Amino acid sequence: MNDPLVYLNGKLTPLSEAHIPVLDRGFIFGDGIYEVVPVYGRKMFRAEQHLARLFRSMAAIGIPNPHTKEEWLALIQQVMDAHTADDQMVYLQLTRGVAKRSHAFPAEMVPTVFIMTSPIPVISDAVRNTGVKCVSMVDQRWLHCDIKSISLLGNVLAAQNAAENDAIESIQFRDGFLTEASASNVWIVKDGVLMGPPKDNLILEGIRYGLIEELCAAHGIRFKSHRISRTEVFEADEVLLSSATKEVLAVVQIDEQTIGKGVPGPIYHQLYAAYQDAKAASI
Repeated sequence: MNDPLVYLNGKLTPLSEAHIPVLDRGFIFGDGIYEVVPVYGRKMFRAEQHLARLFRSMAAIGIPNPHTKEEWLALIQQVMDAHTADDQMVYLQLTRGVAKRSHAFPAEMVPTVFIMTSPIPVISDAVRNTGVKCVSMVDQRWLHCDIKSISLLGNVLAAQNAAENDAIESIQFRDGFLTEASASNVWIVKDGVLMGPPKDNLILEGIRYGLIEELCAAHGIRFKSHRISRTEVFEADEVLLSSATKEVLAVVQIDEQTIGKGVPGPIYHQLYAAYQDAKAASI
């Protein structure tokens, strides 16, 4: 679809005709939040969890929720139904709205609501079978990474760092401890135990975080959440990425160092297969 229908402030409109005022606080200040929901076989995957995080992000920055959960689901369904792809990636964005430029929140704001969708990117079997390269960097973002904010300059610069180094992601460290990548959660495996950073303000709790915990429990994979040092990452048997678009993906190189045996490992294969089963069960 060259000009797909999107939802903006109460109506469906072609993407090319969707416009917002320049004084929208999302444009001026990055004052807003967003969410990305994968769709498989025209069914939203873990929609309850995605909407719960959307609502948490709204509450965290004081934007009133303009819709009930049922209304959000109906709006998303409209946009999904207007698209030809069965597997989609739905993007939701909510800003505080339009007002005279002033840093403090103006009174009685009307939020701007935008929803669009596109075919979900597919990672090839060749890439999955060989694994991917990442680079490391210092985490220079703000201290509320748990809010899914549209203010993503830190993530943009981290993604650009990866692109300039022919890598898929930048894996970030704050004070020598693992946080996350520019658009993925990061996991390590050592001696058969899957480990992830704590769910605190320094990472975005990806929806896959909870899913992977569930898959570990269901498939007998030991799981531990703790502060992971840079040394632990580089000495891991496996390093994994997870996100809505990557699902689960094996990292076989960080900077110039090979991770583990340099190929996707057994925990990756087990989790990826379990993830596909979870997707199939949701359709």
